[in-house]
Amino acid sequence: MKKVSNTYMSSWKKNSVLILCLCSLWGCDFIKMKDSANGEDSEKGEPIARVKDQYLYLEDLEGIAPAGMSKEDSSSRVDRFIHNWIQKQLLIQEAATQIEFNEADIERKVLDYKYSLMGYQYQSYYVNKRLNKEVSDEEVSQYYDEHIDNFILKQNIIRGRYIKLPLNAPKIKKVKSLITSSKKKDLDELNSYCLSFATKYQLDDSVWMIFDEVIQDSPLAEIPNKVQYLQKQKYAETSDDKFKYFLRIEEFRISDNISPLEFVKEDIRSIIINKRKVELAKKLEDEVYERATQNNEFEIYN
Repeated sequence: MKKVSNTYMSSWKKNSVLILCLCSLWGCDFIKMKDSANGEDSEKGEPIARVKDQYLYLEDLEGIAPAGMSKEDSSSRVDRFIHNWIQKQLLIQEAATQIEFNEADIERKVLDYKYSLMGYQYQSYYVNKRLNKEVSDEEVSQYYDEHIDNFILKQNIIRGRYIKLPLNAPKIKKVKSLITSSKKKDLDELNSYCLSFATKYQLDDSVWMIFDEVIQDSPLAEIPNKVQYLQKQKYAETSDDKFKYFLRIEEFRISDNISPLEFVKEDIRSIIINKRKVELAKKLEDEVYERATQNNEFEIYN
C-alpha cells in the first residue's frame, strides 16, 4: 500500500485552512464513514486504499481519468485522487475525535450544496444560451457618461511612445528623430527597427498606458515626483549599463482624475455584459416562479 510522503503531507498542512473551509462539502464522505461501518461496502471487491476502517474501492475511481487520456496522465490523476482521499479521511476522522458533529445538519448542508449546484449549472446554461455579448460604442459611451464618477484613475496614465534598446543596437542615434516624427514613413521605419532590435516598445500613441508599468525596470522608475515630471516633460532619453530608453509623451492624466473613455472601454464592456448575465438569471427565476404559480405547482402551509 502506498504511503503519503512527508513532502505531500507538508503541502497539505500549508493548505489546511482551505481544506477546513471545504469541510461542509465533505458531508458525503462523513456519511459514507457511517455506511461503511455498517458493512454497505462489503460487495465492492478488493479495496485499493484504507484509512483505519474506511476503504476506497476501484469502482470509486470511475470517471476520474476520462477516455483518451494518456496512461501516464491517467496514472498521475488516479494517484492524486487517492492521496486526496487519504488526506480527507484523516482530517475527517481526526475531527470526529475532537468535536461532536450534527449529522443531520451535515446532510442538510450536502443537499443544499447539491441543489445549489444543480440550479447554478442550469442557470449558467440558460444565460449562456441567451446572452448577447455584442456591446456597441454607443452603449459604452452612455454607460460612461451615466457612471463617470466610478471611473476615477488610481494611477497616472499616458499616451505616447516608448522604446527600450540594447546599448549595442545599430543606428541608435537616429531613434530620436524617428520617435518624435509624425510622418508615416518614419513611423514605419521605426516599427521595423523596433521589431528587429527593441527589447520593449510601444509605438501606438492612441493607446493609454499606466505610466509606472511603462517605465518599470528603467532609470525613469526612480523619478521622485512623477506628477511634476509628467507636467514638464514631453520627451526623455536615459540609459543604464545595458539599455537605452526613449520616451515621448503625447498626453497624460494624473491619478484621482476622471479616466478617459478609451482607457476604460473594455472594462465597461465587461460591466455591461455582466449586468446582462444578472438580468437573464433574474429573468429565469421570475419565469420559473411565475410558471409554477400559474400551474399551482407549490403551496406554503401555515
